[in-house]
Amino acid sequence: MAKRKAMSHKKAQDVRKEGHAAAREFAAILGLPRDYQNNPQAKKDVVDSNGDSHSVKSGAKRWQIFLYGKNRFETDNAFLSMNGIGQLIIKCINVFPKTFSQYTGNKLYYKKKLGKYMAALKEKFYEKRRVKTFWDKALFNGGEVDYLAVKYENKFHVFLNKEIVAAFGDNFEVDNSKARKKGDTESQKVLFKYKGVNVAELEIRNSSANHYREVLLVMNKDKALAFLFEKIKRTGTYKEKIVLYGKAAKKMGR
Repeated sequence: MAKRKAMSHKKAQDVRKEGHAAAREFAAILGLPRDYQNNPQAKKDVVDSNGDSHSVKSGAKRWQIFLYGKNRFETDNAFLSMNGIGQLIIKCINVFPKTFSQYTGNKLYYKKKLGKYMAALKEKFYEKRRVKTFWDKALFNGGEVDYLAVKYENKFHVFLNKEIVAAFGDNFEVDNSKARKKGDTESQKVLFKYKGVNVAELEIRNSSANHYREVLLVMNKDKALAFLFEKIKRTGTYKEKIVLYGKAAKKMGR
């Protein structure tokens, strides 16, 4: 798989601004005041009048689900309780030397070493329940966030957390990245696929000193949305610009 260039600082800022603007727009449609309640660190971009929370995604091509350093996996009991998944992620991080300059001096050695742990990490996802547990934590902070709201074609598409997690667990195929061309190294990522197409990728950032030895989980917006539209049927609307799917129609309309 071809390696993407790291996002520039300005591009990252623009993406964050777009996300904040989408959250403000979503809150306004819900009729919330300008100082609406939220907690972005817990993935609660908007808390509605029912007390339910929404993770709001904008039109960015890639959704950054998380970017965590080693300390997060060492101290978060949820990751440490996933039957070895958290511990293996820590081992993947520890493959790399402490400084970026040390890594660049012998990249191939460290990449080959990483491949062994990434292959072992992929095997941890052979049980569907582990895929569900991982995504429930990654996307909804362990069920603390109730909905995913995605801005698409000038409307917000809202899905219930449990239905997304169930769909991911029941349908995702988990694989490792392949060496596609000369110079590539096998198993540098864990891939979450549907019908052979990558929907999400987990990797250890090692392309620059800025985010060295950090764990990045991203989703492709178009592929993720296509998957959700297929697996969770549209069931209603709410306040005109909000489209509801699955059981979200019943829960939000209460």
